[in-house]
Amino acid sequence: MKTDPYQPNQGNLAYSVGVTLDRFIKLKQSDFPFASGELSQILRDIALASKIVNRETNRAGLSNIGGAFGQTNVQGEEQQKLDVIANIRFMRALSKGGEVCAIVSEEEDCVIDLQNNSGKYVVAIDPLDGSSNIDVNISIGTIFSIYRRKTPVGSPITTEDVMQPGNQQVAAGYVLYGSSTMLVYTTGFGVNGFTYEASLGEFFLSHPSIKAPETGKIYSINEGLELEWEAGVKSFVKDCKEKKYQSRYIGSLVADFHRNLLKGGIYLYPATFNNPSGKLRLLYEANALAFIIEQAGGKASDGENRILDIQPESLHQRTPLLIGSKHMVEEAEELFRISESEINTLSR
Repeated sequence: MKTDPYQPNQGNLAYSVGVTLDRFIKLKQSDFPFASGELSQILRDIALASKIVNRETNRAGLSNIGGAFGQTNVQGEEQQKLDVIANIRFMRALSKGGEVCAIVSEEEDCVIDLQNNSGKYVVAIDPLDGSSNIDVNISIGTIFSIYRRKTPVGSPITTEDVMQPGNQQVAAGYVLYGSSTMLVYTTGFGVNGFTYEASLGEFFLSHPSIKAPETGKIYSINEGLELEWEAGVKSFVKDCKEKKYQSRYIGSLVADFHRNLLKGGIYLYPATFNNPSGKLRLLYEANALAFIIEQAGGKASDGENRILDIQPESLHQRTPLLIGSKHMVEEAEELFRISESEINTLSR
């Protein structure tokens, strides 16, 4: 019987010694015969940039790079100094590799055309999610999506290359900078997590073949916005409380998502009266995490539609997001529909 060298319960020596991210990527490269190593190199470039951002994050309190930068990004959000630093690090890493033709970043107003017409891939990235938490030492992260361009290699990039639905992703992942730094990613063949060993400067496979529990007892939502919620959201949260579920909300998307991915739970950032289109960005936040959660057996929805099937119409498009354990997301969707139906009946 052939065994999986990445499963720890099989007593495999390679696992106990530690499989590095670089080696894991090389061994999995055969999953993408069309890529000729380019996709693997992009993942390595992202990993390299994340090591640098991890270093900067860890010394933020000592090197005066915490706090606000003094400008706002295209979202109208105040940029933190580390937002700018992280954006620069990832832009440099992705542009120097030669595999990427365009980048979409939360910190940039427009698409970054790298003028590399031979590049086969487009990367959408949130360089530093939750950066407002840096000054209080709360976990933050990086979120990324990778797409194959649609237009022929050698031609200039077009809107078609960038505005792709999430179901066209070839890879997606996130880096969590916390008590330990982790890189979690998928290429459509399951989800694997790697923990950074700073003394060796390497990511090591620590969470092979991650599977999200089908249900859980954690719900994550900003309850400070309750007065702006629609009736369906209130019904679901009330139901969670009646079932004595645990409320856990960090305010850092990657951290909340990561906890629920491993332990079982649901993260919600629904539409509100003030933000009817939701708050989170589709291209470089929701799509990436939706790809990951589905590969782990979970579900991601905007309350009505599968996140990965939404056709983006603008670069920084926002979306409501319900994401996590499959059964919990389905329960939320059902309560949303029931409540809306009851309201419509009463209003007639």
